[in-house]
Amino acid sequence: MSFNSFGHLFRFTSWGESHGPGIGVVVDGCPPGLAISSEIIQRDLDRRKPGQSRYTTQRREDDLVHILSGVFEDERTNGLRTTGTPISMLIENTDQRSKDYSEIRDKYRPGHADYTYDQKYGIRDYRGGGRSSARETAARVAAGAVARLVIPGVTIRASLVQMGPHKIDYANFDWAEVDNNPFFCADPKAAALWADYLDEIRKSGNSVGAIVEVVAEGVPPGWGAPIYGKLSSDLASAMMSINAVKAVEIGAGLDAASLTGIENADEMRAGNSGPYFTSNKAGGILGGISNGDPVVVRFAVKPTSSILTPRNTVTRDNHDTEIVTKGRHDPCVGIRAVPIGEAMMAVVLADHFLRHRGQTGRDAGIGFPPASEHL
Repeated sequence: MSFNSFGHLFRFTSWGESHGPGIGVVVDGCPPGLAISSEIIQRDLDRRKPGQSRYTTQRREDDLVHILSGVFEDERTNGLRTTGTPISMLIENTDQRSKDYSEIRDKYRPGHADYTYDQKYGIRDYRGGGRSSARETAARVAAGAVARLVIPGVTIRASLVQMGPHKIDYANFDWAEVDNNPFFCADPKAAALWADYLDEIRKSGNSVGAIVEVVAEGVPPGWGAPIYGKLSSDLASAMMSINAVKAVEIGAGLDAASLTGIENADEMRAGNSGPYFTSNKAGGILGGISNGDPVVVRFAVKPTSSILTPRNTVTRDNHDTEIVTKGRHDPCVGIRAVPIGEAMMAVVLADHFLRHRGQTGRDAGIGFPPASEHL
């Protein structure tokens, strides 16, 4: 299977399966001299790992990261710094239950990649989907944690803004609330309502979709390139590559189709430190290039396809049958997609920062360790 890598100058390759011995990632293109530690990577992984509340899968994985290469001790600080060589990281699987899938080894799960993987490769890992499992996203989060080190002047945050038909009220939006509830939701009132709603969904053997909003602040103007190197197209590709994502929008997104030109155009004014925009319908990107405003991306996550309610399907030898997907699954997989969205935003921005610096010779407002601080 090819196409397991993402990025250009900052590039990562993930590997491993949901029910294999472990999963991992190799990050290539990370500049040398950046302070790094397993604790830095672990902070992001801990936000994504399963089993943290009754609203996510009860699979218990510690998701402890082991950095295998690409770092070296800094004698001045007794810490680790990146060396500029590939950073390889391992996350062991410790709580996989392959027997949960033995009854469905010859059945295609509706909504999953079972049928398409089988048609393409002639073989598939029925134990949780193998590479198509959301377990793979832990590798992305580890790569994203490294990417954040490359762009220290950028703040990346995300929030669940819709669960099923229930949206947040942006009047209540507070980033400080994201880590105060199990839904990574910036609206505490919406989060309280979602708790009862998702309990009903879970108990009924069903699942529900969600929308995640990712915002990057501190991105200077100039990142991205026309025509086929647009920041917007790479962000769309990054978010669409996340398991179960079915739609991506930037800025006003689909709502822009219902606006007039007067409503949609972000007017500009002269400020003390340069021009500024009076609104951000563009989501911080114009012509595929960042304009200095916050970069705003939203993506829609479909309902978890593995549910306890019986569904009609077929077997590998094309016979009608019924399927119930047992095991431990997220009633709303969009919840744990919040830190994954942050990670993919970080990876794209790190890549575009390095591409911008390589083409123009400018850091474009991002502080970066001078050569004297490198190993």
